[in-house]
Amino acid sequence: MPAPMLIENTNPTRRAFTTKALFAAACAMVASAPTTTVGAPAIRTTTSKTEDNKAIVGRWFTEFWGNPWNPKIVDELGSPDIVLQYSLHAPRRGREDVKAFMTGFRAAFPDLSFAGAAELIAEGDYVVGRWIGGGTHTGPAFSDFLRGSLPAASGRKMRFTGTTVLRVENGKIAEEIGLDDGVTALTQLGLIRPTQ
Repeated sequence: MPAPMLIENTNPTRRAFTTKALFAAACAMVASAPTTTVGAPAIRTTTSKTEDNKAIVGRWFTEFWGNPWNPKIVDELGSPDIVLQYSLHAPRRGREDVKAFMTGFRAAFPDLSFAGAAELIAEGDYVVGRWIGGGTHTGPAFSDFLRGSLPAASGRKMRFTGTTVLRVENGKIAEEIGLDDGVTALTQLGLIRPTQ
């Protein structure tokens, strides 16, 4: 799997806040760890599960959202009733619906690709990932956006960011719920107008 792409945060206040917030979260995780009788943290049995879940999600991001995509990954890593939900599209449920969505999305945007923008964060069954990506609409007409549609081969480009929370259940991705910058994408594609 390619290394996640890192975006440098040049705002010192935001960088300090982010560093402090991550440090506080790590301290809280250590403080909540079970302890032995002498007060030292016990080995957490969830560590390997958490790392396994991060590996599953990392592979999903690479093979489902990367380019080229691997349609077989949906059957391999998606649960039978997987839920995929983002603000740009109607929610998808089930492996076949998820595959049909991605097939159409990639036909319209053949260079579609998303990659990690930071390290994955995991706790229990949940894995959170920040990403960036997009593509150029050079394929057939596309009407899957919740707002507007594109004529065939419009040549319009989109590049945007988001954060996704995935729930892994028994080694399969059960849910992928994302918050994307859909306003940016739809503005770049000419489907909404910027405010004046």
